[in-house]
Parts: sequence; structure tokens; C-alpha cells
Amino acid sequence: MKKSKQVNMENKLYTLGYESAAIEDFIATLKTAGIQRVIDVREYPLSRRKGFSKNILHALLNANDIEYVHLKGLGDPKNGREAARAGDYKKFLQIFSAHMKTKQAQADLKLAIELAQSSVSCLLCYERSPDECHRTIVADAIAADTGQRIDPIGVRVGIAKKNRFTPVYPEAAYA
Repeated sequence: MKKSKQVNMENKLYTLGYESAAIEDFIATLKTAGIQRVIDVREYPLSRRKGFSKNILHALLNANDIEYVHLKGLGDPKNGREAARAGDYKKFLQIFSAHMKTKQAQADLKLAIELAQSSVSCLLCYERSPDECHRTIVADAIAADTGQRIDPIGVRVGIAKKNRFTPVYPEAAYA
């Protein structure tokens, strides 16, 4: 989706994990927060949760006037995910910090900085808690460059029903 040049006047960078979320509440949360672009920082944007795998998520967000960008280079590598799952946060930090120095991570970080400055953006990953997710490290790296304030938000359960929000479902959602 090609959009005209915009500026993020809020000077905020949102982060969000979709763990346990319904896709309707997820989209309603984004719309309520005024998110214009989701920057997916999962290494492999696949999910068993309905609506959260890359292609369908991309279609759903675009149908609801939210841009979707996947930056694989900012995803947590497998050994980092395994360390985090095992509760070894120190090892996770070492692995992910080393990963952030790779050529692909640096290129995607540069792009993420540009994207975050051009529209109200939200970094997306799976984990509900920002304290246990690499997206916070990515957000800190972006904010160090842009001066943006990081605002972790959570998917509000029931917000779609409460606000009588019905997301637009593209034909791809039914395939």
C-alpha cells in the first residue's frame, strides 16, 4: 500500500503482543490507539492464532486502513526464543544483542526508524508482556535514534464488541 509522505506527529512508538487475542479485538485496539502502521518484528510471522499469520494479517490490516510491514531482520532468532522460553533472560539478551549487530538487523532497524518517524507505528510480536519480548529492545533502539516515547499497549479483550467495531474482512480471510 503506497501512501503519501506522512509524519508521526505523536512522537510515540507503540508496541503490542497479540498473545491470547482475538483478531477483532486486536484490530479494534489498533484503531482506537490511532495506529497507522504495524511493523511485525517476528522472525517467522506464522501463528496458530486465527488471523495472525503474515498473509492474512497483512490483508486484514490493509482492509482496515492499517499498513503492514514485516521486518524479518528484527526477529528473535531461534536460539534466542529458546533461551527466553527456558527463562534464561541473560542468555536471551546476549543472543539478541549479538543478532542486532548483524547486517540484516541493522538494515531493518534503519528502515524501522524511517517507518516509525513517518506514521504512527506499532511494533508487533507474540508475547503479551513487553518485559519478556525482544520488541522492547527493538523499540529502545528506534527510540534512541528518534527520541520517540515508547508506549506499550495491550489488546483490550472485548473492545470490538464494546465499541461495536466490526473489522473489514477481505476475501482472503475466507480462503
